[in-house]
Amino acid sequence: MGKMSGAEAILECLKLEGVEIIFGLPGGVLLPLYDAIYDSDIRHILVRHEQAAAHAADGYARATGRVGVCLATSGPGATNLVTGIATAYMDSVPMVAMTGQVPTNLIGKDAFQEADITGITMPVTKHSYLVKDAKEIPRVFREAFYIARTGRPGPVLIDLPRDVTADEVEFKYPEINLPGYSPNLKVHHLQIRKAAKALMEAERPVIYVGGGVKYSDGHRELLRLAERIKAPVTTTLMGIGCFPEDHPLSLGMLGMHGTKYANYAVQEADLILAVGARFDDRVTGKVASFAPQARVIHVDVDPAEIGKNVRVDIPVVGDAKSALTELAKAVEDKPWSPWNDKISGWKGEHPLGYAKDSETIKPQAVLETLYELCPEAVIVTEVGQNQMWAAQFFTHKDPRRFISSGGLGTMGYGFPAAIGAKLGCPDADVFDIAGDGSFQMNIQELATAVVNEVAVKVIILNNGVLGMVRQWQDLFYEKRFSSTTLHRVPDFVKVAEAYGALGLRATKPSELEGVLKEAIDSEVVTVVDVIISPDEKVSPMVPAGASLSEILELERADEPGTTRKAYAGSAAAEILELEG
Repeated sequence: MGKMSGAEAILECLKLEGVEIIFGLPGGVLLPLYDAIYDSDIRHILVRHEQAAAHAADGYARATGRVGVCLATSGPGATNLVTGIATAYMDSVPMVAMTGQVPTNLIGKDAFQEADITGITMPVTKHSYLVKDAKEIPRVFREAFYIARTGRPGPVLIDLPRDVTADEVEFKYPEINLPGYSPNLKVHHLQIRKAAKALMEAERPVIYVGGGVKYSDGHRELLRLAERIKAPVTTTLMGIGCFPEDHPLSLGMLGMHGTKYANYAVQEADLILAVGARFDDRVTGKVASFAPQARVIHVDVDPAEIGKNVRVDIPVVGDAKSALTELAKAVEDKPWSPWNDKISGWKGEHPLGYAKDSETIKPQAVLETLYELCPEAVIVTEVGQNQMWAAQFFTHKDPRRFISSGGLGTMGYGFPAAIGAKLGCPDADVFDIAGDGSFQMNIQELATAVVNEVAVKVIILNNGVLGMVRQWQDLFYEKRFSSTTLHRVPDFVKVAEAYGALGLRATKPSELEGVLKEAIDSEVVTVVDVIISPDEKVSPMVPAGASLSEILELERADEPGTTRKAYAGSAAAEILELEG
């Protein structure tokens, strides 16, 4: 292809990898690269803070299945990416993050805006590269995209000194040659046979799925397997949408804020088939009492996850889609069973619910109404109570239509991720379900959305507090609300209008449907400020470190101030009813 500058070689690599969009913010050491971007067909989205570049690349990747790409300058630009890189790493999101660096002759000399970003990001990337010669650019980029998207996906960082982007290089895109990196995708047939036999023998099976099913595109195979053996399916937060929640076999989400019937089912199961999930502490609660009667089959592409948190009886290393395909072939059809009837009974007795109110908008009602009006929406969330209500009360049926920060729990993630998702899926209705605390962490990206005409819709569940932390203070710290009150500042409608977006507000239940319809019909960036009570809690709840059997039901008791115990016909089901 002939000689070109390092910057031009970088853009050629990105083109060959099918990159359409870069999210970034320029700086001095990136000038050669940004000068090349000026003439490039690749679209550059100028963010207002580098953290938003990483989150937007992440949201783009989750919505499309492609590798997200972000770019920041050296020093503070690079360090501002770290939270977004760590978010992607925890949730196994394919991303390539590029950072500018001081010239190679100044590295290690505390030059202006120098930071050892490869060292800083080593624990939160699959790999980090420091490119010291322009000749390395084609190989490094070829490897970086391959590593990011294969095996267990994740972020890769490429640090680019200024002189490397300016030097000339003879461009040739190489073949992959990484003898030390060979992710195992094919499942072992003997292990599949063992797993299939265990599934056929089980009387009380539960399939527990995480983000690995989404990233392998294995949701159709999951549905086929579940329907063949009539096994109920529960998901992690990352697995939401991998199994349609309106299906009779769906248990919804399990764990800390999961459904009661999902947690009951896990605690009484005699077999757990875990696929693409890592037995996170928010799912298991107290590990010693998790699924005490169950044998465990664990399918994961990352062998390091198998046996890390819980004892596994049948390990299956490999791609989730491949494993589910083989398991669906290896099992035989099973009939509807007493176990299925028992779970149906729990569903009838303990549906997700909330106390209705004619004076105050209930956040749960916001999600239910949004689902009725726009069931195909892509739901992106911030972190906190808003995230849990979005997980619980919108009926999710598509794995790439629920996008949320799981492992790191990053406030400020949702809005820039929604911008990335909307750019990746321009024909979709994309909603960021936000809290007034989280939204303010990257509120400046209203400029990015407005200027680039990225018509995302933000629904702020505005309770004037840091809701989830306040909920814990209410329950466990004697209502000592230390540093969790936000005083309903700012006026989000005025802020939206100042940025050139549409600002709407709903203050009572009678206004909700009309305001949501207006937002759905809007063709511009729209912020909906929904005023809710600071006392509304996410329920049910398993306290941190407790057994899944210890479910707090945070709804109003029959009489104010009373506490009562109830038993739900399950040895695993001691439930405390607390005043809301």
